[in-house]
Parts: sequence; C-alpha cells; structure tokens
Amino acid sequence: MAELPIPDVPPARCSGRFTISTLLGMEEAGRGPYTPTEGSSCDSAQPTQLSSSTLCTRTFGYNTVDVVPAYEHYANSKGVGDPRKGRPSLADLHSILKPDPSRLRTPVSDVQHSNGLPEAGPEAGLEEAEGEPGRDSEPEPVRFGWVKGVMIRCMLNIWGVILYLRLPWITAQAGIALTWLIILMSVTVTTITGLSISAISTNGKVKSGGTYFLISRSLGPELGGSIGLIFAFANAVAVAMHTVGFAETVRDLLQEHNSLIVDPTNDIRIIGVITVTVLLGISLAGMEWEAKAQILFFLVILVSFINYLVGTVIPATAEKQAKGFFSYRADIFAQNFVPNWRGPEGSFFGLFSIFFPSATGILAGANISGDLKDPAIAIPKGTLMAIFWTTMSYLVLSATIGACVVRDASGSLNDSVAVGSPGCEGLACSFGWNFTACAQQQSCRYGLSNYYQSMSMVSGFGPLITAGIFGATLSSALACLVSAPKVFQCLCKDQLYPLIGFFGKGYGRNSEPIRGYMLTYVIAVGFILIAELNAIAPIISNFFLCSYALINFSCFHASITNSPGWRPSFRYYSKWAALFGAAVSVVIMFLLTWWAALIAFGIVIFLLGYVLYKKPDVNWGSSMQASSYNMALNYSVGLSEVDEHIKNYRPQCLVLTGPPNFRPALVDFVGTFTKNLSLMLCGNVLIGPWKQKMPESRLMADGHTKWLMKRKIKAFYTDVVAEDLRSGVQMLIQAAGLGKMRPNILVLGYKRNWQTASPQSLEDYVGILHDAFDFKYGVCVMRMKEGLNVSGVLQAHVNLTFEAAEHPENGTGSRAAPGTADPTTLASEQQASTIFQSKQGKKTIDIYWLFDDGGLTLLIPYLLGRKKRWAKCKIRVFVGGQINRMDEERKAIVSLLSKFRLGFHEVHILPDINQKPRPEHIKRFDELIAPFRLNDGFKDEATVNEMRQGCPWKISDEEVDKNRAKSLRQVRLNEILRDYSRDAALIAITPPIGRKGRCPSSLYMAWLETLSQDLRPPIILTRGNQENVLTFYCQ
Repeated sequence: MAELPIPDVPPARCSGRFTISTLLGMEEAGRGPYTPTEGSSCDSAQPTQLSSSTLCTRTFGYNTVDVVPAYEHYANSKGVGDPRKGRPSLADLHSILKPDPSRLRTPVSDVQHSNGLPEAGPEAGLEEAEGEPGRDSEPEPVRFGWVKGVMIRCMLNIWGVILYLRLPWITAQAGIALTWLIILMSVTVTTITGLSISAISTNGKVKSGGTYFLISRSLGPELGGSIGLIFAFANAVAVAMHTVGFAETVRDLLQEHNSLIVDPTNDIRIIGVITVTVLLGISLAGMEWEAKAQILFFLVILVSFINYLVGTVIPATAEKQAKGFFSYRADIFAQNFVPNWRGPEGSFFGLFSIFFPSATGILAGANISGDLKDPAIAIPKGTLMAIFWTTMSYLVLSATIGACVVRDASGSLNDSVAVGSPGCEGLACSFGWNFTACAQQQSCRYGLSNYYQSMSMVSGFGPLITAGIFGATLSSALACLVSAPKVFQCLCKDQLYPLIGFFGKGYGRNSEPIRGYMLTYVIAVGFILIAELNAIAPIISNFFLCSYALINFSCFHASITNSPGWRPSFRYYSKWAALFGAAVSVVIMFLLTWWAALIAFGIVIFLLGYVLYKKPDVNWGSSMQASSYNMALNYSVGLSEVDEHIKNYRPQCLVLTGPPNFRPALVDFVGTFTKNLSLMLCGNVLIGPWKQKMPESRLMADGHTKWLMKRKIKAFYTDVVAEDLRSGVQMLIQAAGLGKMRPNILVLGYKRNWQTASPQSLEDYVGILHDAFDFKYGVCVMRMKEGLNVSGVLQAHVNLTFEAAEHPENGTGSRAAPGTADPTTLASEQQASTIFQSKQGKKTIDIYWLFDDGGLTLLIPYLLGRKKRWAKCKIRVFVGGQINRMDEERKAIVSLLSKFRLGFHEVHILPDINQKPRPEHIKRFDELIAPFRLNDGFKDEATVNEMRQGCPWKISDEEVDKNRAKSLRQVRLNEILRDYSRDAALIAITPPIGRKGRCPSSLYMAWLETLSQDLRPPIILTRGNQENVLTFYCQ
C-alpha cells in the first residue's frame, strides 16, 4: 500500500527527499516532478495526493513514502498516538494520499537523516530549544562533565566538619574495627542509593530538577511533589546549617585571640549573614563561577588532607607527644582497634547516628541535572566515584589517626617520665609519658577521646586543617544554595502546588532561578539569625533520608512493575537491593531521631494527600501507572478464575448514552448507584460509513472520557462504527467489557418520539430490547418528563435515527457531526445540571415490584438510597394482590424483604390493580395505537402476514384482541402511579415483556407509553433477566 509506481525515467542516486512544496513548486514552474534540481536527485511518484511530510524514493530499491529511522522522529515524544516530526503517519502509508498543507516543510538530505542524528540549522525542530546541536542564534549554556559537575560536587557535599572534628573522636569511642563497620554500613546505604539514582537517571533523558525530577517522573506527582518541596526546603535550611558551622569556627578563632566583634552569639549571626551573602553573589554570577569556587574549595580540602597525612609521618615533638601523638605505633593501633565506650553517646547506634549525616550528600550532582552535558553518563559515574573516594578517605583517616594518637593525654610537658617508672599505667608509659592521673579522674583535655581538634594537632601545619574546615562547610553551603533553587524551579514549573509559580521563572542562557535564589537566601538568613540549629538539624537529616528511601523505592517499583518503558542503560543495580536500601533508610530515620522521622512522614503524607485531592493534569508515565495496570490486569484475570456468586452480584451497566454530554441525566443516574461499586460503560454508536466515522471516533473518545472525569463520573467510554443503530448496539453488547468485568444490564433512555419517528427506528429500538434479553442482560429504560437529550441546548448534532430535528430526544447513536467540537472544547464545556445531582430531601422512592424478575427492580433503588443525596428518601414497595388476602400477602412480602436485609419496611398491596380503567383512558390508548393498526378484519394468519409485508410494526386485529387484557393492565397501572406516586422523587416499576415475534414493536411501545405517561417524577422501567440478584443465604 505504501509503494509508489516507478516512473519511466533513468534511475538516479537518491541524495535527497522531496517535500510537497518542492514537488508542487516544480509542477507550477512547468517542470516534471522527476527533473533533477540543485542539491536533489531523486525519483518520485506523482505527489498530488501526498499528505506525509517527506517523500523518499528508492530507499530500499523501490519507491516508498516510508523513511529510515532518525533521531528527530523520537525527540520530544510524549504520549502514545502523538504525531512524530518527520515520520509519515499510518494514514500516509495505509490510506489514499491527500495533500495537507499544514504539514509541509523544506526538503532535507537523506544523508542527514540516515545516520540517526538531528539535522543542523533552523529545521532542527523543537529539541534545539533544549540544547540540542544545531542552534547558533543564542550562546550555548554552560554544561559540566561528570568530574566537575558531579564527582567534585558530591565529594564536597559529603565531606564536612565531621571529617575533621568528629571522625577521630568516633574512632576513639568505637575503635577502628567498629568505626570501619559504621563507615561501611553508612556507605552501603548511600551506594545502594547511588545505584538506584544511576538506574533512574539512565532510563531516558534527564532534565533539570534533580532529585525531584527523578522521583516525580518515576513514582508520579504525588510522592514526587511532596518530596520535592521538603527536599528544596531542607537544602535551603542546610545552607544555614553549614554557614553556621563555618561561623562558629571563625568565632572560636576570634575568641582565641580575644577579638570578638560583639558577643559569641551575635558574632555567629553577623559572620553567617555576611558569608551567605557572599555565597549568593557567587551563585548569581552564574554556574561557571560557582563551579570555579567549588574547585577552589576542593583543592583546599585536598591540601589539608595531604597536610594531615604528611603530619602523621613527621616525628612527634614533645608538645605533640604531651597531647597524645606518637606517630605510627603498632601497640597504639592494637589498643585503638577495640571500642572504649564513654559518655551518654557511647553506643554503636549513637555513634552511627552521629556519623551517618557525613555520608550523605550524594544527590548534589543529580540536583543540577539540567546543567550537565550528559546526565545519563555524568550522574552514575560521578556519584559512584564520589562515594568511592570519600569512603576511602574516611577509612584511611580512621585507621591512620587510630594508629598514631592515644585515647587520653594531659597536654602537660611535666608529665614526661622515664620508661618503666613505677605507678605509671596506660600505653603512654612505654613512650615516656604518664597520663595516669587525668585518665583516672577523666579530666584529660587531649587524646582522641577528648580533643576534637586531633587532626589539626597531628597535621604538619595546623591552619591548613582550619582552611579545610572552612572549605568543607562553605562548599556544602554553596552546593545546597545551588541545589534548592534548581529543584524548586522544576517543582514550580510543574504547578503541583498553588502560589509558587512565581519562583519558576528562569533567567539567562542557563535559565537561572534568580527568584528561587532569593527565596533560598531569605530562608537561610532566617535560620542563621536563630543561631541555634540543634533542633532543626535532625529534621533536615530525616528529609534527606526520606529522599533516599523514595529514590530506592522508585528503582524497586519501576523494576517490579515490568513496564516495557523501564530500560535503564545502567545495569549494575538490583531491585531487591533497592528495596533493602529504602527499608534501611526508613529505619535509620528513626534511629537518628524518632520524633523528627514522625514529623518528616507527617509532612510527606500531608503534601501527598493534597496532590491526591487536587489530581494535577500531568502524565509522566510513572511506575505507579504501570503498577495500576499490573494490578488491574492481575485482578481481572483472577476474577475469571472464580465462579460468580449471587452475594457478589453487582449491576454492571452498559449505558447507551450516545455522546455522554448529550444525556447527562442518564449518566448521572447510573453513575450515582455504580460509583465505587460496579462497572459503568457509556456506549455510543457512530452511524455511517466506517471510513468516514473512524476519524471522528479517534478524535472524540478522549474528549468524552475527560468530560466524564470532570463530572466525577467513574465510567468508561467506548464507541463503535456501524451502518445502523441496532447492529452497533449488538456489537457493544457482545464485545463490551473484559472477563468478569462485563456489563449485565443495558440502560437506555425512553424513545419519546416513537410515534413520529421512522418506523424502522421504532423497530430497531424494540429490537435492541429483545437483543438485550437474548444476551441475558437485564434492561433498564429511563423516562423523564422533560426528556433526556440536551443536544439541542448544546447546539450539537441530532441523532437522525431516533429523533426528528425539532424533537432531539433519547437517541444513542449519531450520524454526521459537522460541528463536532475538539476534545479540549468538549471537556471544558459548561456542565448541565440534573435532578440526580441535587439532594432529594424527605421524598419517597416508589418501587412497583409487579413481577418477580430476580430482584433487580428492588436492588437498583436500594443502591440509590445508600447515596448521600437520596439517603433521606423513604422507600415504599407496591405489589399486586387480592382484596380479600391483603394482610396475608403483605406479611409474606414483608417477610421476604426482611430476609433480603434491604431495610424496606413500608409495603403496600394494590388490590384494585385488576379493576377496569376509566373509559377516557381506554379511549386514549385506542387512539394511541390506531395509526399502527393493520385493520385486517380478523383475517387468517397467512393473509395478515402478506398484508404486513414490509411493515412488521403494524398491529393486526387479532393481536389487539389477544392482548386486550394486558393493554388495559398498563392503562390501569398508569392511573395507580398518578394516584400514589405523583410526589415521589423516583418511580421504579417492572415493565411488561413483549414476546419476540408475537408482539409488534408499536404495540409494545404503546404499552410503555401508556404505563409511563403524564408522570412528573423520573421513572425507570427495570426488568431483570429472571436470574436471582438477591439472596438471603450466607453461602
């Protein structure tokens, strides 16, 4: 179908691809379409009916509209079914080609497309706006590789003051062995998280937004939005934490030299505000300057670390020996290898909770994902390398300082003694120092267990360690100052929460979130002014751990759902390891600070609930969607394995609504009693040629579904294309549903204009009811005094099968729709209000259970009465009976209803149901059927059949006579309904059944018309399939 005839011209090398504009232009210029032009030589077919964007010839040795795979065909792809740039549509390949000027574009070279890369120049498309090659009009934004952008940034964020001030003390408490265990346990969590980050970041193109982007695009907006907001806030407060750490160090130096500015507390505030202002200036200068500052901090830390290692091999001076430093000694290593717990924090998990925050910071590189050259390569490589090198530094530091410094030392030069002096206890005695007195009194000021500045003391040049502390704190503060706005900007652009969109605007070539920087600055200054962050610090640590848990869970969840879209190029991950990492992260949250963990979970749940309530209109192809599909599939298949039981019967409705917005009352009625209970499927029959109606079907299906969702109706929409209404409904009845999730009730509107409509449409309508019974469906026909079809009000098309143009009513199919709106317009149109959307108050629901249909006539009103809008209505049940047995029959029905546990207590017996109706009403019925009578004079059956040839809806005299009693029963029932139920909120009645082939369609419609006419309340004519839907047994 996609092949084109080869013209009789000499073959030529295909060096280009013609477009419609090129071909039409050559024709207008008087040249043939196959005349070689400059830069293009290609055989082509006649292009006058081409609708694809390009026409490539002789790609595979024959003429074809097909194109070879290319990058641009997949770039910016969003949802299933969206048109792709440059690729011919299925209609181009499959159908008759027609020109489409809206899709024309300039010719491009085959050479450019055959290599799978986007072409350069102004034709390169939408991807250029996001930094793809081929855009020269604006300067390229700054992009970083894996070393500068991720590894160095993560190492700086992982390293902190704990490296310098707390790791030696932890080594003294836990011993080298358990310290290594603490380090490796912490690194295990961060490594698993790093592997999960690597897997998620290589499963598609990563844009700006960092942690929030990864989690939200994996788990969906609910969890992603909540963690994005608290993660951005935690980074903003972490700026204050690291800045205060720097300010405290500077304050201590000022105190040593008696040079305080004001007082210790205010000095922290002054230094902190000045510092964070300088850091803000570096950030606002651009990512390039920020990266240079980070490299400077990195070099300072490396120099300080080398300075420490050099100091460990320099022979110890007497002053250093007095403070416990004796260079490398095997016996010191042996003593410090085992733990020596001291103080209230002297426990394994106590020290673990102190050290673990120093292993975090692995998200610093991912948080600037939008500023990386290739996030899919940079994030895995840089993050894992940062974890490796920082882990090695921690292990080396704990081992080296544990082999050089004793736990207790006095720092006094007067404590030197001769080796082997009596009364000297402890390891230092063998080195000529007696620290026994201060060790026993626990008053030693120096040694690993007492002196936090042990690294500075051991190092070759102490001020370099102070410079390293400055570099660690400032680099972490700067990383958080950059991370918070970047994450928050992406969250603002997604518009998941109100009042934050103002901060999403970007400036410059890197789309810098300047407003986000200012907000982060204000938050940081606010917490710096508190100058006491011991209370808020545990909450921040828990926020970061919460992010780790969700990242690991994202990786596990995406893997376990088996979605075909989960194809990370990073293969070195395990879904079970990711699950373990998520669980351990949660456990560590409670080990660190249980109350902070509860606060973190409370905030996440609150934000999660808000997004679930608002239901933002976003679709990111999350693993939650894949999981929902898996669950639905598994449960649906599981249902098929279980036999049906009456106790689990649910009214699953196929509602012939046509376009659902045409019959909102019918939709609301069924949606009311099926919501959160059973299946509702809105069916529409598009009447007309298949080729003509299929485009309309594809176009409108999404709009009708959105209309239902906007109306908060939990239902599906489906349509079929058929030559006539009845055959379309037959298709729906047979094919609708899946497994046990299949309709068992056909719901449709009453055909008000049956007397004036075409006889064939009348025959089709009654035939649909017969078809439903043939397929074991129950039937529910709804009639309202004002009608159901509001298409005239909507100025939409009219169903010509059911309705005349002046009375558009209750059709379920549609013919031509020249004014059909697009899906967006359809979903946004004003919603029509119906009686089923308002509270009914203390009215009644009247059930006329005249025939035993299995209980469906009782069940639907019962389900309706359980809803809030109908809860105050009193339900009355009317049954036929004899006047001399009224009490017995009433007791029998009350007893039966009590066994059904429906709560129906008001039962009325209708003894006068068999009385003769009033003459004027009988006359009205006779006048109703008069136009449809055959008036055959009671001739024989063969003659009647010959007279009725071509008009099967006609009623013979014999049929009128045979069904006289049944007809009068409908007249009498209408009188009873008007007497008893004129003020009811709803009437449910069991209609008669016309025997197929024996009751003409016009006679049956006359019965329904007579039964339900002149009634103010809505009336539902409900007939089950004669199988039980109620039971009073428990098994």
